[in-house]
Amino acid sequence: MTDHNTVSDHSTATQHSTATDRSTVPDRSTVPGHDTAVPPGRDTVLVTGAAGTTGSRLVPRLLALGHAVRAAGRRAPELPGTRPVVFDWHDPATHDDALRGATRLYLVPPTAAPDPAAVMLPFLALARTAGVRRVVLLSSSALPAGGPGVGQVHAALPDLFDEWVVLRPSWFMQNFTGSHPHAEAVRAHGTLMTATGTGRVGFIDADDIAAVAAHALTSTPLTGHDLVLTGPEALSYDDIAATLTTVTGRLVRHHPVTRAQLRDRLATDLPTEFATLLADLDHAIADGTEAHVTDTVERLTGRPPRSFRAYAEDWWRG
Repeated sequence: MTDHNTVSDHSTATQHSTATDRSTVPDRSTVPGHDTAVPPGRDTVLVTGAAGTTGSRLVPRLLALGHAVRAAGRRAPELPGTRPVVFDWHDPATHDDALRGATRLYLVPPTAAPDPAAVMLPFLALARTAGVRRVVLLSSSALPAGGPGVGQVHAALPDLFDEWVVLRPSWFMQNFTGSHPHAEAVRAHGTLMTATGTGRVGFIDADDIAAVAAHALTSTPLTGHDLVLTGPEALSYDDIAATLTTVTGRLVRHHPVTRAQLRDRLATDLPTEFATLLADLDHAIADGTEAHVTDTVERLTGRPPRSFRAYAEDWWRG
């Protein structure tokens, strides 16, 4: 299974961003051309999934830029410097309070939702009425505008907001660490099971996604609407297994299965429709749809994205 950003806190790239400005995470007052209509430190960003893989990395960046942050989650995450707020995609009673005072919005889709547009689009209409001006959506390199799942939300954004950006990162490097099923399988059995064959993926560190998200939420003017994000190299799961073997000092093997085998295995724990989507994403990798890299991270942050080898060494040896 290759969890992606649209199906956990997780692509087919059709174009690169055309942005040319470069930034790290500077003091907000020093950003050339930054929006001066709102006094420094007064712009409020609602971060959904604030305790998640990308949200937890984004929040401190926004605070460093002088923005007020409403940290949203089903348990109102207590993150330093933020105002915690209860937010549940499936409970509209939580939506008004979460949006109160927010002018910018970071959207992490609901986990494992077969039809995220059904809950996200009504919330976005409410956000526009509440005064949100800019929306940054976390999607997937595998899901273009108009595609399945979050691709439907992507397609709707231009009609809802003048200022919008969709981040379409490749698969997360974090899938191989922490509590992710891949990481658990590596620790328990020394195996990675996928239906990707020898296909390659431009795996990306969630820290690099957060850096681009901060740029997309705060830069003026906008630096592109559809941003495909990858790491610096496209790797197969055999490559990942070899790197993990070297870094961890224990043998890790990639165990390939068919799309049908993966679907059936996932369907024991997930809705069939969702299990099929995940298996199809793996099959797309096998067909070569993810064997690419983009320069978006470096162009927008001023630094190259982290390699998987560097990420793995930091995690297991740091």
